Amino acid sequence: MSTSTEVQQDTRFFGHPRGLANLFGVEMWERFSYYGMLGILPIYLYYKVEQGGLGLAQESALGIVGAYGGLVYLSAVVGAWVADRLLGSERTLFYSAVLIMIGHVSLALLPGLAGIGVGLVCVAVGSGGLKSNATAIVGTLYAEGDERRDAGFTIFYMGVNLGGFVGPLLTGIAQTEVGFHLGFGLAAIGMALGLTQYTFGRKNLGDKAKEVPNPLPASQRAPALGAAVLLVAAIVALVLTGVVNPGNLADVVVWAVGVISVAYFLVILTSGKITAVERSRVLSFIPMFIASAVFFSLYQQQFTVVAAYTDQRLNRSLFGWEMPVSWVSSINPVFIIVFAPILAALWTKLGERQPSTPMKFVLGTVLMGAAFLLFLPMVGSGKNASPILAMVGILFVFTIAELCLSPVGLSLSTKLAPAAFRTQMVALNFLSISFGTAMSGKLAEYYSVDDEAPYFSTVGLVAIGVGVLLFLGIPFIRKLMKGVH
Repeated sequence: MSTSTEVQQDTRFFGHPRGLANLFGVEMWERFSYYGMLGILPIYLYYKVEQGGLGLAQESALGIVGAYGGLVYLSAVVGAWVADRLLGSERTLFYSAVLIMIGHVSLALLPGLAGIGVGLVCVAVGSGGLKSNATAIVGTLYAEGDERRDAGFTIFYMGVNLGGFVGPLLTGIAQTEVGFHLGFGLAAIGMALGLTQYTFGRKNLGDKAKEVPNPLPASQRAPALGAAVLLVAAIVALVLTGVVNPGNLADVVVWAVGVISVAYFLVILTSGKITAVERSRVLSFIPMFIASAVFFSLYQQQFTVVAAYTDQRLNRSLFGWEMPVSWVSSINPVFIIVFAPILAALWTKLGERQPSTPMKFVLGTVLMGAAFLLFLPMVGSGKNASPILAMVGILFVFTIAELCLSPVGLSLSTKLAPAAFRTQMVALNFLSISFGTAMSGKLAEYYSVDDEAPYFSTVGLVAIGVGVLLFLGIPFIRKLMKGVH
């Protein structure tokens, strides 16, 4: 019996393979470190030096945060390619986790912009590699048709949200009581714990997790390595010469991801390997790609505009104690833990009567725009005067919008994918998130606490407008989808 078969028949973790506990743990600690760091990163960048920060202009600081998030999702595409062609998912995940820990240590120990540069690059590339491969390895733990699979993924995603909930709470306390670098240090410790338990449990994952599905021929490895080295050298040169700098980083990432996305679509649509039906389905994905990018350009402002709003406009006083800025980042994971099963059960109960995928995209985009309009009643209320309950309500709308669109995006990309381009279509879904996340930083450059109404109303209404246009196009899109619901 192969080790993969043994793994798939294992029931030692609450009826599931023991490897699931290992992946649950590494993903929980990675999300702990990622969201813990992200909860304090924006204010670290724009707080004055005497407050322990770097003193950057707020618009540059928020642009960097958005660009960083865009790079994480862009790196997920790279991580998937490395696993498919070079190392396999298991080894790619391990090296990605090591890189994340190095990044957090750099943020904790290296002073100034050097720590930010080294730390964020390492964490972005590592998180992207881990994100794209942890989910794939969970899938290898179950045989085809295993009824435990959906429950296994539910347990795994509980780890994601548990880490996302606890991380900002602890790093926020560390930042307010001691300083930013202890907060970053806690993120490093969390990732070290995740890496340690993962290392001890690697043997529980089986041979299938180590397979390289589509190995790169030996003759192509040297050119691929050379191209990667040249790309890294070019990026370093652009940074050192100041062509790419904190002020324009968000623009650079937005343009880079946009060009890569267009190139991906063109490669697939012009390929001779796809049928007329498959080409039609790829075309149907374009309006959903745009809607997804618009959605995430608002949703990911939790870590740009909403972070600045929490710092400067939210009344964070609780019984005479001021809540850390990062704690607001823990609200969304709680709502996801509570409402994701409810919405999943609702879609299951509705069966064929549930909204079509394009309609779910409409709901997600419109609700996301509406969430930004909910900031308008609090405009002009004064410094740190907006009630925290209002923010909780707004983030509840964020969550419901997310649950309408985000989970179905990945599923849709696999349903519409041509047989010859399955991985690339999943990559396109990640690229829509990458583009939107980078845009969340670019848009944040136009936000000002002194003149909020134009920002919130414009961004909210544009998103609602995109949702309405998508709604009007549903009959045409569903025709292009050729039977995919």
